[in-house]
Amino acid sequence: MEQVKAYGAESATSPIVPLTIPRRDLLANDVKIEILYCGICHSDVHFARSEWDAMAPVYPCVPGHEIIGRVSAVGSDVTKFKGGEIVGVGCLVHSDGTCEACNDGEEQFCPNANLTYGTPDVHGTAPGTLGGYSESIVVNEKFVLTIPENLELAAAAPLLCAGITTYSPIKRHGVGPGKKVGIVGLGGLGHMGVKFAVALGAEVWVFTTSPGKKADALRLGATGVILSKDADEMAKHAGTFDFILDCVAAKHDINAYINMLKRDGNITLVGAPPEPLDVSAFGLIMGRRSFSGSPIGGIAETQEMLDLCGEKGITADVEVIGVDGINDAYDRIVEGDIKYRFTIDMSTLQQ
Repeated sequence: MEQVKAYGAESATSPIVPLTIPRRDLLANDVKIEILYCGICHSDVHFARSEWDAMAPVYPCVPGHEIIGRVSAVGSDVTKFKGGEIVGVGCLVHSDGTCEACNDGEEQFCPNANLTYGTPDVHGTAPGTLGGYSESIVVNEKFVLTIPENLELAAAAPLLCAGITTYSPIKRHGVGPGKKVGIVGLGGLGHMGVKFAVALGAEVWVFTTSPGKKADALRLGATGVILSKDADEMAKHAGTFDFILDCVAAKHDINAYINMLKRDGNITLVGAPPEPLDVSAFGLIMGRRSFSGSPIGGIAETQEMLDLCGEKGITADVEVIGVDGINDAYDRIVEGDIKYRFTIDMSTLQQ
């Protein structure tokens, strides 16, 4: 077992601080990865600060599930990767491989799946899995992803969470030419939703409460912007959308967006508001509309998303920081002061 440098939280109220954590020795199907970049997800903040009842951290905890790195060693039975390759690790590091979800390529729904941090460590190296704010990680090759060579690595890191979280429902609902698509909220998730829907050929509109975001939405490729607080603007587009991706993680009026849908249209929630949303039954019933939620995708779908990003040159808009900037980044994420994701340059861990 190897001891490696990391950054994490020692309690729900402590800052992110330097730590030393264990990493297991290579098993036959394992890949050891030297971490080059790790994105910061809002989920990292919630987890480190123990803000989710359903996911209580074991401290010390190490967040980070948007990992880009270089293969530094492989186990004896590894066939997919070799030393020196640039790879990624997202939100999953293990599943049982036998359940219906796994057999369908939907490992994210496996009842025995292990997340990159905050779940039991099936290998017993630590009380819980420890994430990517660290100098290296050891992962079974099934959960390691190939990163297209043409992508800027720091900007590719958020694809491992924000990217697949938005791509999965967009792909599942057939977004493409001839479809009118709405993106609610232009933030870390929303800006990726715009990029994917545009790349797939849809007509894309951004719903926002902030007039100042119009220019950025258009820069990202949106056809137009709808101010959701403007009743006249909303009325002009009522009943015209095939699909809406709701990326807002705060309580909001979901019915206003349900009413934007065509007959048989769908709105999918990928933001995670802490409070329940009030849904009007008649908004769904009268248009035969549907309201659903979606997490990340499976491993095959995540690789499909990365390949599309390589083909289309899609990455996240990022601000790159050193490890000494993590606590400030957490505060800025809570305040919404970022366009649109933070990525940690993990080489600063060695300084």
